[in-house]
Amino acid sequence: MNIAETVKSVMSPPHKAGYPFIIGGIVVAALGLLIGYPLTWLGLIFALFCLYFFRDPERVPPPRTDVFLAPADGLVVSIEQATPPPELGLAPEPRTRVAIFLSVLDVHVNRVPISGTVQKIAYHPGLFLSAAEDKASDDNERNTMLLRTASGQDVVVVQIAGLIARRILCEVTEGQELLAGQRFGIIRFGSRTDLYLPEGCTPLVAVGQRMIGGETVIAELSLKAASFP
Repeated sequence: MNIAETVKSVMSPPHKAGYPFIIGGIVVAALGLLIGYPLTWLGLIFALFCLYFFRDPERVPPPRTDVFLAPADGLVVSIEQATPPPELGLAPEPRTRVAIFLSVLDVHVNRVPISGTVQKIAYHPGLFLSAAEDKASDDNERNTMLLRTASGQDVVVVQIAGLIARRILCEVTEGQELLAGQRFGIIRFGSRTDLYLPEGCTPLVAVGQRMIGGETVIAELSLKAASFP
């Protein structure tokens, strides 16, 4: 990302979930003018941080229907075989899971990895361990979405709360048809997003690689599925 793109991303309008925090910071800053200037500075700093944290830049998905896109910005912290969350009721068979850790400096808007129809959305209460830890996938609070592609393959996307995060927002409903790269939710403050790929899909990314949600290609559909029908 060049300097112009970086500036454009930082200056992008905030997600609607950030407005209460931004306005709250401005109100505190205004009160500080009456009570004391230190409060004004704290309010302004908080408002500016929230304006940055909740930024929601536009993304341009690649013109392909046979690939899986990163569901979030951040760092790939693990690629391994794992069983999808049990609340979905899927067969307990391991799938390739790509886990993306989002620091407080990353864009936290989640995006649809591939076009499809939402089959199920399930919320699971849990702990608030560091989202960078492997056990966060099983132990932390999470919201899970099961997406079915036009070729009939099931894709699982999991929004996971982190050490600081205390709120997961999923803005789509069961039965809704989604497009690749479309926004579907946001996680407030440090978090993690897991993507469970269908059988036969090989990741094209590596641990330690940075993702751009809605743009970075994570994997390709298997040849059999890509040629459907």
